[in-house]
Amino acid sequence: MQIYLEEKIVIPLPKDHGKTALIYKDTEISYAELIEGTKAYARYLDILPGERVVICAENRPEWVYALYGIWQRGGIAVPVDFMSSPKELEYILRETEPTFVVCSNKTEESVHQALSSLDLKTFVLNLDRVVPPNPVEKVMSRSFKDTALILYTSGTTGEPKGVMLSFKNIISNLHGVERLKVASKEDSTIALLPFHHSYPLVVSLLLPLYLGATVVFLEKLSSEALMETLRKHSITILIGVPRLYQVLHQRLKERIEKNPLGRLLFSLGGVMGRRTRRLLFKKVHKAFGGKLRYMVSGGAKLPLETAKFFDRLGFVVLEGYGLTETSPIVSFNPPQKVKLGSVGLPIEGVEVKIAEDGEILVKGPNVMQGYYKKEEETKKAFKGGWLLTGDLGYLDEEGYLYITGRKKELIVLAGGKNVNPEELEAEFLKESPVVKEVGVLEMDGMLYALIHPDFEKAKELKLLNLEEYIRWEVVDKVNRRLPPWKRVVGFKISPQELPKTRLGKLRRFLLPQLYKSLEIKKEEKTEEPKPLDQEGKLLIDFLSSLSGREVKLSHHLELDLGLDSLAKVELLAFLESNFGIKIKEEELSLYPTVGELLNFVQGQKQRVQWEEINWEKILLSAQPYVPYHNQPIFLAGLYTLRLFFKLYNSLQVEGLENLPPQPFIIAPNHASYLDGFVLASALPTSVAVNTYFLGAEEYFRNPITSTFGKLAHVVPIDLQKKVKDSMERTAWLLRMGKNVVIFPEGARTRDGNLLPFKKGFAILSKVLKVPVVPTAIIGTYASMSIRDRFPKPKKIKVIFGKPIYPEGKGLEEIVQETRRSIEEMLI
Repeated sequence: MQIYLEEKIVIPLPKDHGKTALIYKDTEISYAELIEGTKAYARYLDILPGERVVICAENRPEWVYALYGIWQRGGIAVPVDFMSSPKELEYILRETEPTFVVCSNKTEESVHQALSSLDLKTFVLNLDRVVPPNPVEKVMSRSFKDTALILYTSGTTGEPKGVMLSFKNIISNLHGVERLKVASKEDSTIALLPFHHSYPLVVSLLLPLYLGATVVFLEKLSSEALMETLRKHSITILIGVPRLYQVLHQRLKERIEKNPLGRLLFSLGGVMGRRTRRLLFKKVHKAFGGKLRYMVSGGAKLPLETAKFFDRLGFVVLEGYGLTETSPIVSFNPPQKVKLGSVGLPIEGVEVKIAEDGEILVKGPNVMQGYYKKEEETKKAFKGGWLLTGDLGYLDEEGYLYITGRKKELIVLAGGKNVNPEELEAEFLKESPVVKEVGVLEMDGMLYALIHPDFEKAKELKLLNLEEYIRWEVVDKVNRRLPPWKRVVGFKISPQELPKTRLGKLRRFLLPQLYKSLEIKKEEKTEEPKPLDQEGKLLIDFLSSLSGREVKLSHHLELDLGLDSLAKVELLAFLESNFGIKIKEEELSLYPTVGELLNFVQGQKQRVQWEEINWEKILLSAQPYVPYHNQPIFLAGLYTLRLFFKLYNSLQVEGLENLPPQPFIIAPNHASYLDGFVLASALPTSVAVNTYFLGAEEYFRNPITSTFGKLAHVVPIDLQKKVKDSMERTAWLLRMGKNVVIFPEGARTRDGNLLPFKKGFAILSKVLKVPVVPTAIIGTYASMSIRDRFPKPKKIKVIFGKPIYPEGKGLEEIVQETRRSIEEMLI
């Protein structure tokens, strides 16, 4: 088979027609068999020159036969995502009016549904049922100017457009890469990605066959199947998208960090040559088959951290850039001179320049003919003969291209500042392995984030409160590194993956809609009712009373039922009292859904009974806790602090007459590291020596800070993993007649405004019948905010409000009354 293009041919066949072209389900298909299969399909596809044929099927050899058969008969191929919905298919079928639709058992139903609403004379060819006739020798002569493909864009910003690519466009790409000498007929690669995208179609199918190389089909898209295929077939070039390399990066990184020798070798890799690095990490290379020469990345921007990681292991990472409209390659890193972080040099025949606003413009034989049936859209895509890519970037002094963002995706804030969401998303992903996906969006002139967590990683880390972890250990830490206008002001956790194209690009136009849908109460998940045994009924009834919501087995304890750390403590007490199951708080994270928790209960129960659970029972059954007190040292520190704040911050104290008989809870706003020290200085000595401060355990873990904490009356608490223990310790202090300082916000303010109040202090007040003293601390934020390293000599005032007694009040009433009192004093 030879499809002539003037004096060129699409596939210059190797001399040995017996050489393996394709490997599918461990069956080797030679070039001779590929030619025969193509001829057979060419005979079956009875079309006239220029007619369209839609291919809607998964990657398989017949897909390839159909493609070349369409070209041999003079037709135009329209590859479509085999996972398209009938509605998406209907749009493309209506626009292209194909003579044939090539499908499979997996896609036939969707194809028929799409065609049912259209008045088209279209034949359906099912690859799983057709028996092609004998091959035909007749070959249609094709011109370089003929349209070869209509590829529909993935629709990251809305309605897809059909990109028309000519044979000249495709051949120019094949020639451009061939001259880089990246691959030859001796190579083998894997068809990982669906062929309806220009990147995998050209780079992992047309190019290898053009060179006479071997293409191996991957049946199952998983890390395990990929690694097995790499080893089994001695793959030399891996072609993937950034998401693939990011997943492999994370898994390898975790293994290396767990191994002391691995960490040492990895640190040494930075100063070693590539050959030495390959030897140091011989086991890793062997896991990838031992023959891998290049890792090729395209389709989206590869994070520099990921590229550097694989380079440190001794792999050669080649990143390229392009888009469907450029067939698809614009630039590629030459293997002899790779620049990590860059997408390489423009391939032969392609020109690239940067517009005044930073947009990348492209001209060359690879640039599309236009958008199918969309003349106006085609005109808008060009300016002065240059294709407007919509991407932003720059060229360095050697001509290497760097991508900095997407023009349409730039967020313009109310103040006129431009924000590249990809940069912020990279910061969140880098901050914690618990963040699996993130999408930054703009609403009402402010930035928000949608975060999809890695639930398995959260289990592994035994995170009791996933939302609080993400709030303070991810979002807050990233925000603190950013200028104010770049900070996200809110986030939502998405239980499902964020909407993406098949190449892993975020469909950003859908993010605001998803964010708003998560703000309102979720629609109840439909689920087949299952008969519940006694423990199932008890558990679901308790969870329903605890959350105030209808409970289903599929519900996530935190994301669907809204259980916070305190509610989970009640749940643990319920499990112990009613089923005899005693587990640690962090172990609860191993059973994140109601169904998983019920399975655990059914396997571990010691008894089944109904016993009411309340905070009084939890707190009054706690183990004794004896606080530490060293009178001379505490008093010496107290007098030193008073002198410092009086002289340096002109400390003023009001409302001491409001302090009730001890014990009581002091509930102040939290604005600064200074707050605890200021409060101690403000209290009368007789009260101060009897007062203890709750402090985050993370600050008091080493011997020095631990000793300081004990001497300063700090009680370390861990609200991520030991909420019950923290509540019990605090309860014991109050029962012993001690006063306790509890910051209701649980964290320092980031902008000077009050954060939401938590109800822990109200529970203690209600159960132990001790009053709450709302307290306003004014000036510590100005003196030393969370972004300051040293205090400034600003005036500080402490105001003690009138005590709030819990008798006759509900928890929420205590919380709100405390907050209102503090707000009034802060004015």
